[in-house]
Amino acid sequence: QVQLVESGGGLVQPGGSLRLSCAASGFTFSTYAMSWYRQAPGKERELVAVMTAAGSSTKYADSVKGRFTISRDNAKNTLNLQMNNLKPEDTAVYYCGKGRMTHWIGGYDYWGQGTQVTVSS
Repeated sequence: QVQLVESGGGLVQPGGSLRLSCAASGFTFSTYAMSWYRQAPGKERELVAVMTAAGSSTKYADSVKGRFTISRDNAKNTLNLQMNNLKPEDTAVYYCGKGRMTHWIGGYDYWGQGTQVTVSS
C-alpha cells in the first residue's frame, strides 16, 4: 500500500520561506522518481518540481525556478521542497507524487492528500 503524507504547509508572509516534506511508504522509495505539484482556485494544476530516483536530475516549473528546491533522502523515504522568497501566487495546495519509474518521463501513479500553503501579508 503506497502512502504519501505531506506536511509543512501553513501561512507565511511574502518573501518568507517554508519547507514541505513528504513521508513515503509502501514501496521502494529510492527506485522511483518523485514530484511536487500544486493547485489553486482559478489556476491550472501545475507540476512544480520533479526529481529522478537517485536525485541526479531535477526540473522546475518556470514560475518557481530559482526559488524552490526539491530534494530527497532515500534512506529516510522522504521528499522535500524548500520554498524561498515565497509570493502570493504560490498559494495553493501542494501534493507529493510518486513516479512510475526512475525517471519522471514515466508519469505518476500515486499522490498524497496535499498540504495547504498560503502566502499572504
